Formats: sequence, structure tokens, C-alpha cells
Amino acid sequence: MEISLNLAHTLGVSVLVLLFGKLLVNKISFLSKYCIPAPVVGGLVFSLIALFGHVSGSFSFTMDGSLKSLFMTCFFTTVGFGVSFETLKKGGVAVFLFLILTSAYATLQNIVGVSFAKFFGLNPLLGLAMGSVPLTGGHGTSAAFAPLLEQAGATGAQTVAIAAATFGLIGGCMIGGPVAKRLIEKYNLKPTKVSVNQEALATETGSLATSEVAIACEEKIELDTGNLTMAFYQVALAVGIGTVVSSFIKDLGITVPTYIGAMLIAVILRNVSISNFEIRSVEINALGEIFLSIFLAQALMSLKLWELVELAIPMMVILLVQITLMGTFAYFITFRVMGKDYDAAVLSSGHCGFGMGATPNAIANMNAVVARYFPSPKSFFVLPMVGGMFIDFTNATIITTFINIFK
Repeated sequence: MEISLNLAHTLGVSVLVLLFGKLLVNKISFLSKYCIPAPVVGGLVFSLIALFGHVSGSFSFTMDGSLKSLFMTCFFTTVGFGVSFETLKKGGVAVFLFLILTSAYATLQNIVGVSFAKFFGLNPLLGLAMGSVPLTGGHGTSAAFAPLLEQAGATGAQTVAIAAATFGLIGGCMIGGPVAKRLIEKYNLKPTKVSVNQEALATETGSLATSEVAIACEEKIELDTGNLTMAFYQVALAVGIGTVVSSFIKDLGITVPTYIGAMLIAVILRNVSISNFEIRSVEINALGEIFLSIFLAQALMSLKLWELVELAIPMMVILLVQITLMGTFAYFITFRVMGKDYDAAVLSSGHCGFGMGATPNAIANMNAVVARYFPSPKSFFVLPMVGGMFIDFTNATIITTFINIFK
């Protein structure tokens, strides 16, 4: 029996899936501990039901994915509105260094993924589905880039990427604490005094960390109705213009995700001063949470878990290599590049959560470290700035480059 869901049915079911996921996250401590997003939890349950139907031959689902593509574009547009060059300038050398470091590591993840995929005789693009797409990128980037990978011939890329992203969320949280603990105790590290300017800057941009964590951990923020309306108009405008930009780029023969044009327009609007067009960042972040939740729910609902069977062994090997590499990189490179001090050790812990999962997981890692040792305002300023504002943009560029090389 084929169960066909039109656009309205798909939207309604995805909301039910999302709400069920929220229920499970609230009830199961393991899920909340590792900040597993509610749409991922609910979507995986739905995909398990679909797996049962496929294996038993009793039923299957077909869904209208139109809203998934639209909401994906809208979400990454909200990410573009978060890219502030002025804030990057104010953040100083530490933010710039950490951005360069995380971008370089995302490139290394893809080199490892592609190399091992070739070793196992797989399409090298599947290596990207076990590289920076799911690990530095997380579930959102996985669901966005997987269709491109599949169109280029990497069958099962979406299922692999989503599974890898889930593995990364857990793995990154498991290694972050031990890395920081070893560094702090080996070098007997103590925090340095934070300057008044750093504290003021952290306060000024603190909303970045709050908005990013709110997506996964559901913090409450106050909204203004008028500003929310304007925020929606700003996102819609960027999406409309960005669609034309994406089409132009594709006409040049360059493979890019559909959201890239809208993301670029959002960055321009954020950083170019336009009279009577103040960017409503708080409201845009709130809209981004809605777009991301529905987009992820629908992406997870469409997983074909049966495609993982023949890829299970290569996938586990590659992911174990990736998690080992992350811990090693954070211990030997992140720590040294970021200053070899207490703040650098805390950031190394955050990089493990960030490089294998998402910014909220990095925040969770750093929270655990500072709860045991000392506060680190610098770390809680630098990492959310890079994770909430810049890395999605640089990672998308890195992934797009690899796709165009190996397609």
C-alpha cells in the first residue's frame, strides 16, 4: 500500500513528527543531554516506521517536498543575516583565528572522507557525506547538501549524512571534556584576567550565543509583532532576489546549493547600511528556528534507512577515524593556535563539540569544563560568534568546491 501525502498533508505530518520529537527529548535524558534536535528524533522515528514498511513490503510513503526546499532556503537565509563583518572586526584576532582554524579543519574532514571513500571503492562524494557536511555542518547542512550529492551520483548520501551528523553530536560531546581536562591538568592552566573591553564586547554580542542555543535547547526570547513582520519581509526579499542569483551561478556551470544566492543577498543586506531598513536580528533568528525545525523534520521523514546496510562497515570506519582526528586536532593544534592558555583549552573542548556536531554541543562541552574549573568568558564569546555567524558560510564554500572537483 502506498500512502501519498500532498503538500498540506506533508506539512501537517511533519509538525506532528516535530512535536513527538519534542516529547521524546523532554522525557529521555540521553537525548536532552546531547542536545539531539527534536525534529531529528521525531524524524528518525518516522523513518524507522518507513523502514518497517519497506522490509515487510506492507506500505510505503510518498511526500511532497516542496516546502522542505523552501524552508531550507529560508533557514540559510536567516544564517546569512547573522554574518556581521563589523562584529568580526570587533572580535579581534581570536575570532579570526578560530574561524580560519575551523574552516581549515572542515577542509581536512573532507579530505579524510573522500580518501577513505575511495579506499573502500565508494563514490568520493559519499566521503563528503561523512566529512564536513554532517560533522562541521550538522543536520541542517546535511539535509541541504545531500540532494546535491545524490544528483551527482552518490546514492544514499542523505541517509548517510544524517546518520553521520547524529553520530557526530554524540561523539563530539564524549571527547570534548576529556581533551580539555587533560590539557588543563597537564599544563596546570589557570584563567587570565578578562579585559573590560572583552567583557563589554561579549555582552554586546551575547545574543548570538543565545539565539544559536535557542534553536536546539528551546530557550525563550521576547518578540515584537511589528519587528517579526518586518523580519519575515526581509527574509522573503532576500529569498526572492537570491533565487535569481543562484540561477545565474548555476548557468555558469558551477554546482551550488539552491540557498546560496539567498544567503549571499542576506549577507549583503546585513552589512550594507540602508536607510529605514534595520535588520531585525532577534526576530529573524526566531523565524530561522521555525524554518529549520520544519525543514529537518521533513528531511528526516524522507530517509531511506535500508540504504545504510551495505555502507555500514565503511561508514563506521570513516566516522571513527573522524572522531579520533577531531580529538587529536583539538589537543595538538586548536590548543596551540588559540594561545596555549586556559581559554584555549576550553575552546579545544568546544571545538570537539562544534567540529563533530553543532554550536549547542560545543557550548555544552564548555559549560561542563568551566563548571569543574574556572569561568572562560573569552571562549563563550569566540565560539558562538564563529558557530552562529560565519562557519556555515565558509563551510558551504568548502563543500561546494569539493563537489565541483569530484562530481
